[in-house]
Amino acid sequence: MIKTVLFDLDGTLANTERGIFNGINYALSSFGISVTDTKTLYAFIGPPLEDAFRSVTGLSPEQAKRAVEQYRVYYRAGGVLECALYEGIAELLRELKQRGITVIMATAKPEVFARRIAEHFDIARYFDEICGATLDGVRKEKNDVLAYVMQKTAINPAFAVMVGDRMYDVLGGKKFGMKTVGVTYGFGKKEELCSCRADKIVDTVAELRAYLCEG
Repeated sequence: MIKTVLFDLDGTLANTERGIFNGINYALSSFGISVTDTKTLYAFIGPPLEDAFRSVTGLSPEQAKRAVEQYRVYYRAGGVLECALYEGIAELLRELKQRGITVIMATAKPEVFARRIAEHFDIARYFDEICGATLDGVRKEKNDVLAYVMQKTAINPAFAVMVGDRMYDVLGGKKFGMKTVGVTYGFGKKEELCSCRADKIVDTVAELRAYLCEG
């Protein structure tokens, strides 16, 4: 029986790539770098941004910190809303709430940006909690966010499902004893979700709804 569903945001609830990619290139322009390869840009989605700036583009730790600051300048100014909900997501969230299921957003995106997106698309009302990373880096990885969720709420992980598009979501959910669902319509690939052994893999929001509401 599913009593709680936790959702990742980027690549699970919303296609946020436009704002993220524009923000990344805005930040990298300060260092004379431009990234146009989509596969490379996707590597920025999932891990903490500071880590990604270092591993993907080879910036030093200090440069990576400055890059994150510049990225947030762009994101705050409007990049955060350069996104769109996946078709059927709002309806799924509404149905879960109508069924009495606890719905939580658990994202490695800074919580302030996650809330802004949820409010903009009028889906904040469907969430019992919106939990994300902190701007100061105290919480920055998916495991940090899930630990915060477990501390803040009284959910029983044995009856909870973590839904996400990347290995960080699946591995995090498993770490805390939850069932995991990997979605392939986002930024992650099926091979990635299979390799980390997601309990269920779905290709569409319709399949996700069937699993969560009818399974």
